[in-house]
Amino acid sequence: MITALEVPLDLSQPPTITQQSPKDYIVDPRENIVIQCEAKGKPPPSFSWTRNGTHFDIDKDARVTMKPNSGTLVINIMNGGKAEAYEGVYQCTARNERGAAISNNIIIRPSRSPLWTKEKPEPKQVQEGDSLVLHCRPPIGLPPPIIFWMDNSFQRLPQSERVSQGLNGDLYFSNVRPEDTREDYICYARFNHTQTIQQKQPISVKVFSMDSMNETIAANLSDSDFYGARSVTERRPNLLTPVGSTSTKVELRGNTLLLECIAGGVPTPVIRWIKEGGELPANRTFFENFKKTLKIIDVSEADAGNYKCVARNVLGSIHHTITVTVKAAPYWITAPRNLVLSPGEDGTLICRANGNPKPNINWLANGVTIAIAPVDPSRKVDGDTIIFSDVQERSSAVYQCNASNEYGYLLANAFVNVLAESPRILTLPNTLYQVIANHPALLDCSYFGSPKPEIKWFKGVKGNNLHGDEYVFHDNGTLEIPVAQKDSTGTYTCIASNKLGKEENEVQLEVKDPTMIIKQPEYKIIQRSGQVYFECTIKHDSTLLPTVTWLKDNSELPDDERLIVGKENLTILNVTDKDDGTYTCVANTSLDSVSASAVLTVVAPSPTPAIIYAHPNPPFDLELTGHLERSIQLSWIPGDDNNSPITDFLIEYEDVMHEPGVWHYQTEVPGTQTTAQLKLSPHVNYSFRVIAVNEIGRSQPSEPSEQYLTKAANPDENPSGIQGIGSEPDNLVITWEPLNGFQSNGPGLQYKVSWRQKDADDEWTSVIVANVSKYIVSGTPTFVPYEIKVQSLNDLGYAPEPSEVIGHSGEDLPMVAPNNVQVHVINSTLAKVHWDPVPLKTVRGHLQGYRIYYWKVQSLSQRSRRHVEKKILTFNGNRTHGMLPGLEPYSSYRLNVRVVNGKGEGPASPDKIFKTPEGVPSAPSFLKITDPMLDSLTLEWGLPTYPNGILTAYILKFQPINSTHELGPLVEIRIPANETSLILRNLNYSTRYKFYFYAQTSVGSGNQITEEAVTIMDEVRPVYPRIRNVSAAAAETYANISWEYEGPDHVNFYVEYGVAGSKEDWKKDIVNGSRSFFVLKGLTPGTAYKVRVGAEGLSDFMSSEDVFETGPAMASRQVDIATQGWFIGLMCAVALLILILLIVCFIRRNKGGKYPVKEKEDAHADPEIQPMKEDDGTFGEYSDAEDHKPLKKGSRTPSDRTVKKEDSDDSLVDYGEGVNGQFNEDGSFIGQYSGFSDTFSSLGHLDMLHRSLMVHRARIESYSRKQLITGPQHSECVCNWMIHCPRLNMQH
Repeated sequence: MITALEVPLDLSQPPTITQQSPKDYIVDPRENIVIQCEAKGKPPPSFSWTRNGTHFDIDKDARVTMKPNSGTLVINIMNGGKAEAYEGVYQCTARNERGAAISNNIIIRPSRSPLWTKEKPEPKQVQEGDSLVLHCRPPIGLPPPIIFWMDNSFQRLPQSERVSQGLNGDLYFSNVRPEDTREDYICYARFNHTQTIQQKQPISVKVFSMDSMNETIAANLSDSDFYGARSVTERRPNLLTPVGSTSTKVELRGNTLLLECIAGGVPTPVIRWIKEGGELPANRTFFENFKKTLKIIDVSEADAGNYKCVARNVLGSIHHTITVTVKAAPYWITAPRNLVLSPGEDGTLICRANGNPKPNINWLANGVTIAIAPVDPSRKVDGDTIIFSDVQERSSAVYQCNASNEYGYLLANAFVNVLAESPRILTLPNTLYQVIANHPALLDCSYFGSPKPEIKWFKGVKGNNLHGDEYVFHDNGTLEIPVAQKDSTGTYTCIASNKLGKEENEVQLEVKDPTMIIKQPEYKIIQRSGQVYFECTIKHDSTLLPTVTWLKDNSELPDDERLIVGKENLTILNVTDKDDGTYTCVANTSLDSVSASAVLTVVAPSPTPAIIYAHPNPPFDLELTGHLERSIQLSWIPGDDNNSPITDFLIEYEDVMHEPGVWHYQTEVPGTQTTAQLKLSPHVNYSFRVIAVNEIGRSQPSEPSEQYLTKAANPDENPSGIQGIGSEPDNLVITWEPLNGFQSNGPGLQYKVSWRQKDADDEWTSVIVANVSKYIVSGTPTFVPYEIKVQSLNDLGYAPEPSEVIGHSGEDLPMVAPNNVQVHVINSTLAKVHWDPVPLKTVRGHLQGYRIYYWKVQSLSQRSRRHVEKKILTFNGNRTHGMLPGLEPYSSYRLNVRVVNGKGEGPASPDKIFKTPEGVPSAPSFLKITDPMLDSLTLEWGLPTYPNGILTAYILKFQPINSTHELGPLVEIRIPANETSLILRNLNYSTRYKFYFYAQTSVGSGNQITEEAVTIMDEVRPVYPRIRNVSAAAAETYANISWEYEGPDHVNFYVEYGVAGSKEDWKKDIVNGSRSFFVLKGLTPGTAYKVRVGAEGLSDFMSSEDVFETGPAMASRQVDIATQGWFIGLMCAVALLILILLIVCFIRRNKGGKYPVKEKEDAHADPEIQPMKEDDGTFGEYSDAEDHKPLKKGSRTPSDRTVKKEDSDDSLVDYGEGVNGQFNEDGSFIGQYSGFSDTFSSLGHLDMLHRSLMVHRARIESYSRKQLITGPQHSECVCNWMIHCPRLNMQH
């Protein structure tokens, strides 16, 4: 068996594919299509092609030719042909008498570069600081285009952390700035295959402030564009893409993983990536697009996991987690290899591949599925292995292994060639091998034969068979001598033999001495203009010709006549600084190479000491002269400048009295001066110091001068920052920035605070306060303007007269609400509100604006109320109108308007009710396709989450998809709005259909939802368990849920429910057993609920949703009459009366008296106390024959005349409806009137009757509660029982 050697081409062998086009072949539609298929074999193979699974007859198409002695197709489309006509899946077959090899499926698709659809993008109007996304949405080309953004001048738009392009081509602004305003944002799509560029219409972006936006909002606002009335402020990050907090990503093994996070916010957020529970892979991780894109190359299964991007700015952070799943197209573990066998031999072909999911292995023989291929008794298929035993020449064939999963496939050809050949050696005879001593020597002996020959090596003419650890024998016949020595030189013989013969071949080995550098170049230090000499002497094998080359810094020597290369040396004349470096001598022969290096350092011929430049030394000997009240002269002596001239002197002072230890800047003088005249302030104890400055930096400060205390004086200035703002409606708080000690000019600093009401001709009111910063004036009118001034003074007098400022006393809440509030509904999501401004005198404060409170009352389509969430919009200034954005279509709203000042809000205007018109609905909540049949499919759908109006119909469009993914004709069906399912009939069998489904209101069509499904191939209908016809019967606090179930037994049902329209999680109750009903308890009265039923079993499935509403709450609905005092008293009186009557009855009966019960009953003719016959239910007569019979089983009284506690249950079956119970439904005894004389012959019978009556009363009340009988109905039930009991006792 031979698996590693090539079969010589002069021997018979099956075809082998040597060259083919790629699996996915995108061609240029402007050039001829060339589909490659080359193969070798003996005899030479013939070629044929299939297209889309059927034979492709190239002779019938004049544009298609096949190259001579080749299978390569050339399709001529240069002269009027269309590449689209030749799209399809092609496969080449190379065949000869020993088998057939097949190529991969080659998918031919012409490249496409479609034009952009004609559309004019809407201008974007954005408030400064908001986020913005400019969508590119390029045409779908083949292959996909490269996207970039430019302006009208074909200049690329600059990108940064704030503005960048996403992976989908969209342009993202984390926040916009005024400089982003322009009219030429243009998206370009470059299609490389056809070398074309397509351009989208320019997008205009205008960035403006909120004030200008409010003036133009009504004219420019659309349903979806509104930016709230707010100022530009910093804001927390928010993710522009991806949306939500989590997402998923599937990538294939070996591909490049790209994850993207782009965030908005002010300031621009910074993106950081982490991998949960692990580290990002080193050497394979890259960050692109300002760290917004994480790139991991050559992805493996270990890269799966959760990747978190965190966007952060100064206000906070937001994160998004991307769950990455790594799948894998099939890849080889062991690919099948050609197999050469001799007749009667055994062998195996192994095909092992891995992938995720695990690939399926399929074998073919000569291009035909092995299951239907001609039978070969020597062949046995065992999964990924074919086992051959006792093969014959007819067993020759080409086998194909196809490993495939949903992400791709691998196809490998491997032939089995049955030959009987004597050995042949393919290495040329007397081949000479030369190696260097102490290096490995490899002597080749390529061979072929069938059966596989045995290889033996000999040295010399009559040498022995080589063996032992000093030799290595390779499977391909090569002899390896790991460490060749001089004595290894000689002749080696290779002999190949099998049962059909043998052949030998001789090769020669020569072992050479190694090349060595016996005198290496040495390290040199040379002065400029000097001369350097490097020596490099080598020793080598006499039979080898060496060459010596020189390198400088591992590169060729510069082309310079100063560098002279000798046979074994290098000379450099007139050395310069550029000659500094590393010089290497390299000696090469045909078998080896050696090198040696030395460093040349060039130095100055006569080095001089370097000049040291440093900071200047500090000045010294400071002196104060010319002492005056407001000035003094300072002089000093400069220190050494340390070779850098002094440019300036800085003078600082210390206020020893007020701020000891703190130095302040006084003045600065040129470096040529050594004196300065300094201005001084009164009442300061001065000390000075001087600092010198040069180009290197500052000196240390000089020693402080002597201290100088100036005389006190009046303050020169008054406090700054004077304000008058009331903290309460009846006060005025005057504040100011106090003077510091340096500004006080003397001791005893105070302030004179003065105020008077503006425009009231009042005199100034003044007060002198200590060195503080606030004074409160009480008892002022509300929000009145005041003139205010604050003057500083000290022990020596006042500062100059201060200037006046205007302040206001405290604000109070506004008094009145805006009038004449009007609402103008612009569209289904936008309304404009008008109001009359309130009189300014009623504002009682600074008018800050108006505030609109608005909230949704209910949806007009769903009629379900929900928790009221009030929204607020504030409009600054004296505005009389504002816009309400983001309204929900077809809903009822309320709003009111309030005026706002610095104190707060005024009263609200009367609520104004308005309704928004209908809009288009959202997409249906789901679309499920079930019960696939031969020619029909069942569609089920859910109502749109947001109907936004009254649904008028559903529109279903569908079309078939063929095997090349082409779409067939589109069919449209209009479905009534009250339907939730549809059975589509008359479809084609085994056909994939694509469905487009959306809802309509009177306004138009909503967003569509799409789905695909396939009809089955035969009549075998799969069993899909399902739950349908979910319904709810609701009361005030509970609901009875029922449903129909189809499917296998032994499933566990559960019921999920929640408040309709709420985003809270579903609540879940488990249903005991396999019942098809369940009671939900603890519900809130008057609330709409959603409910669905699910099952857990072999596969989880869920019903569609149903909506129901509980009944309104009713006060005192279930009053327990048994606990009422009047009823208990009445029952006790009745029981006592019955007891007395029974005692009288007992005494009279013992005396022989008899009561004509039947006659009295007939006389009264009361149908309610007539007994019924047990057999036909008609009224019967009393019978004395049963007077002495014991009580029946249903009487609830056992033989021991006691009533068992467990027999007193709440079931009416126990005492009515034809059972031998003790009472009828109306509370009367059952036909047992006759026989009372014997039955109540003792006091035990009286006790039994009393107990029975009490039990009956409890059952009546229990029955009333279970049937929700309250009020008059309960009273009627009890009274019905009470009427008959006294009547019965009176008669007996």
